[in-house]
Amino acid sequence: MVRTPSTMLPLGTVAPDFELPNVDGRMVDYAAAAGPKGTVVMFICNHCPFVKHVADELARLGHEYLPRGIGLAAISSNDVATHPADSPEQMVAEADERGYPFPYLYDETQEVAKTYHAACTPDFYLFDADRKLVYRGQLDPSRPGSGVPVTGRDLRGAIEALLAGKPPLVEQVPSLGCNIKWKPGNEPGYFTP
Repeated sequence: MVRTPSTMLPLGTVAPDFELPNVDGRMVDYAAAAGPKGTVVMFICNHCPFVKHVADELARLGHEYLPRGIGLAAISSNDVATHPADSPEQMVAEADERGYPFPYLYDETQEVAKTYHAACTPDFYLFDADRKLVYRGQLDPSRPGSGVPVTGRDLRGAIEALLAGKPPLVEQVPSLGCNIKWKPGNEPGYFTP
């Protein structure tokens, strides 16, 4: 397990488009996942202990914010040849077990992860209704074994600020998690193992 921080894509970056297969078999693009007030795009996977630590909170976020106009989409970009626990079949079981109310998408080519400059799982991005990045960073300060409760404090604060029409949070702390499992030779230039 390599503890990898997020790259902290510049605020104001326009959300890159994507179209990926969902666990239910349908194709989902950014527009279909987007909410009228904003959109959370998160890079997660099944096997990562950092994601397992927060997975139930991710489901709660979806149930809480989808009705309030915030869209959410989770994307798994890991190489399933080296990490079969992250296969699309296992993603179906994970989404069902966790009760994810949002799309859980498979980025087989890893190109979507690259366009978002994703580096770790979990990695979080919040875009406003105009698709401009207003938050990127950690869910909250909790980490596996830290004894700090998982509350979603940082991401929740950013979502609440967006819903209230307030400017982006000034303090944004990088997420920390397992590195995305890149296919051999597919590592992006921004990634430093």
